[in-house]
Amino acid sequence: MQTRSHHLIEIQWPELGQAAPPPEPTAAELERRLALTRTAMQGRAWTHLAVYGDREHFANLAWLTQMDPRFEEMLLVIGPASRPLLIVGNECEGYLPFSPLHRAGGLRAERFPAFSLLNQPREGSRTLREILASEGIGAGSQVGCAGWKYFASTDDPAGRLALDVPSFIADALRELAGRERVENASDLFMHPEWGLRATVSASEIAEFEYSNIKASEAVKRMIFGVRPGRRDHDVFRLAQWDGEPLGCHATFASGDMPGLCSPSGRTLQRGEPLSLNLCFRGGNICRAGWIAETADDLPSAARDYVAAFAGPYFEVMAEWFRRLRLGTPGGDLHALVTQKLPFEKFGIFLNPGHLIHLDEWLSSPIYHGSTVSLRSGMALQVDVIPSSPIYGSTRMEDGVVLADGALRRQLERQFPECYARCQVRRTFMAEILGLELPEEVLPLSNTPAIVPPFFLQPSQVFALAK
Repeated sequence: MQTRSHHLIEIQWPELGQAAPPPEPTAAELERRLALTRTAMQGRAWTHLAVYGDREHFANLAWLTQMDPRFEEMLLVIGPASRPLLIVGNECEGYLPFSPLHRAGGLRAERFPAFSLLNQPREGSRTLREILASEGIGAGSQVGCAGWKYFASTDDPAGRLALDVPSFIADALRELAGRERVENASDLFMHPEWGLRATVSASEIAEFEYSNIKASEAVKRMIFGVRPGRRDHDVFRLAQWDGEPLGCHATFASGDMPGLCSPSGRTLQRGEPLSLNLCFRGGNICRAGWIAETADDLPSAARDYVAAFAGPYFEVMAEWFRRLRLGTPGGDLHALVTQKLPFEKFGIFLNPGHLIHLDEWLSSPIYHGSTVSLRSGMALQVDVIPSSPIYGSTRMEDGVVLADGALRRQLERQFPECYARCQVRRTFMAEILGLELPEEVLPLSNTPAIVPPFFLQPSQVFALAK
């Protein structure tokens, strides 16, 4: 297929609908996830599974219990007992009613004050070893331990025995069961091929669409509020962040600021590059371009930004979408981007796309030589990040889900408004922007593939020539 070339069109950004906050997972849904986990444990002959969480690394634990640690660590122990045990610190003990599973009596809890912040009360608790031993962990146990990262032997010589949890937890498990009998279990939830969170249900699609809508509408307001002379704090206020938990740090980087910087009070200047993002759990929206009306506002070396950099990027991302089919090996998408957007010019170092969940980066099936096939239920972040000392960057970072016919029918039946909005977005991307989308691609963002190169002229966006 011959690549269609980019051009710029004038549009009024579409109004693609709002979503009501989705219902929280029910106790029955959490029980279903625990049952899947127990089945996976049996496949690995684990007698116990310890799932760690803290303020930053909460997603595996939250997926199982709806509990996200605040201030402290938590440890969920799944063993022979019919109800798992959640070990919490002082402050999170009062947070337990947030979990539908705990409210329904399906989750036991015990306070372990050493999970609390320094110098808080430590009285009235068993040691961690005593707690774990009472759950049956001892000689003869085979224990999986999940944090937020698993390791290949090239990452750590210990391989599957390398744990990514605090040493005082790892030490307790290893002393009870034996070092060789405690394995890293993070892949059970996070691996792109078999991880339990690597595919999502219809209810999770609705949840992540809600996050994508909130984040994309916020980013849209910020883009339309960019003005030379404004402080970045003032532009970021246009996001109207309402306290919904974030999935990662918000960024707003102009001029020579590194891209991961947050708003800092910097005054925006005409002719500077700008990137910004906002992420709620399950949806991260990012755009990058220039504080400019036309190429004449750019430094002289960058005035061919559209033709030489951002336009070719848009063309390749259009092909990326066209190949986003069930069964496509992730390595094919990686090869497309690395061949068509060479590193020497576009500087794309990270994976050209990855899975997203409650955590902003779950894992990725898209890497060099990957044979991991795209499959139904994968929630993907269109996160392909070019970087140039001359051209800055450009970005089309939105969320999409791949759904086969059965999952699409389930979504339409359970969440008809969500399904309908996804279809409207597909129509916009095809008829206005000229993108070819496989039927299994469901766009979740209200800025679907909308890429304005110049933020002072946001109505001018990329499309493919017909």
